[in-house]
Order: sequence, then C-alpha cells, then structure tokens
Amino acid sequence: MSRLAGKVAIVTGGASGLGRATVMRFLADGAKVMVADLNEANGQETLSVAKAQGHGDDVTFMRCDVANEADVAATVAEAVKRFGRLDVVFLNAGVGGAFGPIAETSVEDWDYTFDVLVRSVFLGMKHASSAMRKLGDGGVILVTASIAGMVGGGGSHAYSAAKAAVISLIENVAAELGPHRIRVVGIAPGVISTPLLHRGRPERYEAQFKRQPWPDRGEPEVIADVAAFLVSDEARFITGETVKVDGGLLAQGVALFGTGKDSTFMKSAGVNRGTTGEAMVVRHLEPQSDKKD
Repeated sequence: MSRLAGKVAIVTGGASGLGRATVMRFLADGAKVMVADLNEANGQETLSVAKAQGHGDDVTFMRCDVANEADVAATVAEAVKRFGRLDVVFLNAGVGGAFGPIAETSVEDWDYTFDVLVRSVFLGMKHASSAMRKLGDGGVILVTASIAGMVGGGGSHAYSAAKAAVISLIENVAAELGPHRIRVVGIAPGVISTPLLHRGRPERYEAQFKRQPWPDRGEPEVIADVAAFLVSDEARFITGETVKVDGGLLAQGVALFGTGKDSTFMKSAGVNRGTTGEAMVVRHLEPQSDKKD
C-alpha cells in the first residue's frame, strides 16, 4: 500500500521548487493534493505536470495569498469540500524577503517578510488545526523552516529572524495540539537548488553549494523525501521537532554569504519576493566607511 493512500494534503507554495517536488511525491505516495500558490501560471504548470503523470483527479490548484486570512480559510475549506477530509497541511510558501544592512531595511520590506514567512504559518496552523479537530481524525501540520533560523550566517537578518519565529511556533503549537492527535513538525533546509534561491541562475550559488560537507548538491527532491516521511504514520511519534536537511552544513558551521563587510547582504538592499510573480527590488549600496570625519 502507498504510504499516503487515502490522505488529503494541502501544499502552500506548491507551484514551484520544494513545494512542487513535494506535491509530486505526495501524489506518488497515494495522497490527493491541493496546490496553493500565489503564482497562477506556475500553479497551472504544476497541474499539467501532475496530470501528465496520471494524477488528474487527485490534484487541484487554488490561488492563495498565504498572508491573507480569508484566502487561507477558503483554501482549507475548499480542500475539505473537494476531497472530503484533510490530513496534512504543508506550510511551505516562502520568499527571500528583506535583505541588506539593518539601517537600510525599510519597515515595509520587514513587514512583508514576516507576513509571508510567519503570519502565513500562524494562519495555516489556525485554520488547518480547526478543520482537523472538527473532522476528528488528527493530522499533521508540516512547516518549512530553515537552518537560517537556527544560527547566524545562514541568511539575511529579516529572513533568519522570521524562520526562528517559525521554529518556536512549531514547538509551542505541537504541545497544544498533541492531545488532539495533530502533529506539528518542521523541515530546516540548507542550500537547496530552487528558483527561490537562484532565481534562474544556479551557477551564481556554486560557492554556497560547495560549503556543505556532503558532496551532492541539494535538490528539491531531498526535501520532498523527508516531508513524505514526516507526514506519514511511520513518523507518528514525532512532533514539535524541526529536522535539519542540509548535507551537514550546520554541523560544520555556516557563513553562506560571507562575513562582516564582505557579506553579500551588506552590498545591496531590498526585498526578494521569491516565485510569487512579483518583482524583486534591489538597491546597490556604496561601500561604507567606519572612519570618522
């Protein structure tokens, strides 16, 4: 029997990268899947790929702004209406968010980062857990965290702080929902070759890929494999845990984007809106001197 046979899952940010790979893995393992994403073009492309693999009736797409409560509530309701139940929600949608020196970070870019990376997880947990409790069969809420939320040097300050908040949410909500047989678990990827990271130019990040001890490049499928295990009954006694999937990167220490003034994040500022279809904003900065006039 397939590992996820009879299960129904929602995957946010499911139209590309880690999300799409996990959608395909969940379908292959027997689940019915709702792909939720802001980018409709990518969503339709994901449906086409899934249907070409013979999953036509088992997969659907819904446009969803994961930072908008009405959208999240509607997505959960539609999944239950279409498939009759809800067993798994993978809160995976994300963006690179604000980057640059702290003094160059706008409040708007900071808030946008936390809206997409933290508010969305809160909303997903809120509405998914409510639906799961009403259905009475328990469930799993899986969240994409990051090693950037576990240590300095893994990302910009805004992204890292947001992912640290997500890891704390996973632990606290797991304790709350455990008595209802709802598990809450996280995955903390390292450097994974996705459009969110390389924006169509993976060669730009060869240095980051080479910093991990494990010799193979991190591809979206390595995350999908772990996700499929964590949401399955084989992981039924795991909750409140965030699993590092980083090729040993964090084990040896991390400074993925350089240190101090040489950090990539000190040379420009702006906001990375990921694969939402919305434009990235970059302002190149002049080198700053600490010398007093």
